[in-house]
Amino acid sequence: MIPVVMSGGSGTRLWPLSRKHKPKQFLNLFGDDSMFQQTILRLKGLDSASPIVVCNESHRFMVAEQLLEIDIESPSIVLEPVGRNTAPAIVSAAFQALSREQDPVLLVLAADHVIADNKAFHQAINLAEQQAMAGNLVTFGIVPSCAHTGYGYIQAEEKDTISAVKQFVEKPDLATAEQYLSSGEYYWNSGMFMFKASVLIEEMNKFNPDIVEQCRLAVAKSEQDLDFVRLYKAAFEACPSDSIDYALMEKTKKAVVVPLDAGWNDVGSWSSLWECSQQDENNNVLKGDVEIQNVKNAYIHSEHRLVSAIGVEDLVIVETADAVMVASKAQAQDIKDIVAKLKAQSRPEAENHRLCYRPWGYYDSIDLGERFQVKRIRVKPGASLSLQMHHHRAEHWVVVQGTAEVTREDEVFLLSENESTFIPVGQKHRLHNPGRVPLEIIEIQSGGYLGEDDIVRFQDNYHRH
Repeated sequence: MIPVVMSGGSGTRLWPLSRKHKPKQFLNLFGDDSMFQQTILRLKGLDSASPIVVCNESHRFMVAEQLLEIDIESPSIVLEPVGRNTAPAIVSAAFQALSREQDPVLLVLAADHVIADNKAFHQAINLAEQQAMAGNLVTFGIVPSCAHTGYGYIQAEEKDTISAVKQFVEKPDLATAEQYLSSGEYYWNSGMFMFKASVLIEEMNKFNPDIVEQCRLAVAKSEQDLDFVRLYKAAFEACPSDSIDYALMEKTKKAVVVPLDAGWNDVGSWSSLWECSQQDENNNVLKGDVEIQNVKNAYIHSEHRLVSAIGVEDLVIVETADAVMVASKAQAQDIKDIVAKLKAQSRPEAENHRLCYRPWGYYDSIDLGERFQVKRIRVKPGASLSLQMHHHRAEHWVVVQGTAEVTREDEVFLLSENESTFIPVGQKHRLHNPGRVPLEIIEIQSGGYLGEDDIVRFQDNYHRH
């Protein structure tokens, strides 16, 4: 069995913690591991191979780093050149899996789900694997705990057992959801699946041969780049954009639903994150440096500074280094409207955290003025930034921890703690950490334009342009 982890996402529903360039699956919302890492770690104990992760190209180094942190060996990290919904992503993963093994069973998982009961999850997977080996297309139906209007539903032919699927239905209104719940015939649609790679492709060929053909070509002409599989862009771009539900599961006669009652949640809003988290005696969830008085039913998260709240109820308060969000829990799902406004205004807070991760480490923009910017830069041991040049800005570097190897035009020299150097406008330069501890520098940029796009790369270890 090969796990296929779908790791897309736009990072809007849990803004400002989640952003486009670091969506919720990469955050440590429940303990020391990210949701992405927990998705893979909860498979321990099953007879499964190294995972295939399908992700956005801009998340590739984050995915690779987080897999390395949990000691996952030889994963396949498949990069989507453009977003094309779940059907092309899953079919591409199937062709990638067939290049590794002869007709494996695929377990398709989202990277951002919470599952509280691992034992029940494993039992459902073992039952689903038997169905998949028999040639069925399995979906996991979540046993509903309430009349939820935020999920799609699956109607089963038979109640409380593995069953053929009668129909998939859209997100209902409350009255309809209550009818579904009382009938006992309906499950929440989890978006998790299991099937043999060959059966998936064979059934997709009946209903959407264009998707199959373009995905076959995208994988056949893919390129290996470091640890990543780059799908052939022209073919994947030509692929129709469709979900696996619409493209296949609603049309096939081979759909089977396996009930899953394991404390599942897709953490689709701040309210659902509050529901999934450990609450205190006043039903509050407090993260970080928080002081409260007479507060009930609240989710308060501080990342950067002290947050205090007095005499409030049913609120979500989230503080990061560059944004504060306050919402009633009842309207917290509307945060996507705020993010849309920020995007329309081209505000950087819509997409990036102040702390930006790169394959070599990260930088934190700690101050910004009209003609200057100050960054704290951390470089991992052995890592290097690209050999680069800027047209519009000069840079001053001060080493505060570790040792820096600096390339400046034809010079190469070392800087130790409390030493500094100057990079004039237009000079080629590179920063490398030759040591065994992280290198930290303070960088002061000055000039008429300080944007991240003022960069010309001459050499780069990470194949960026």
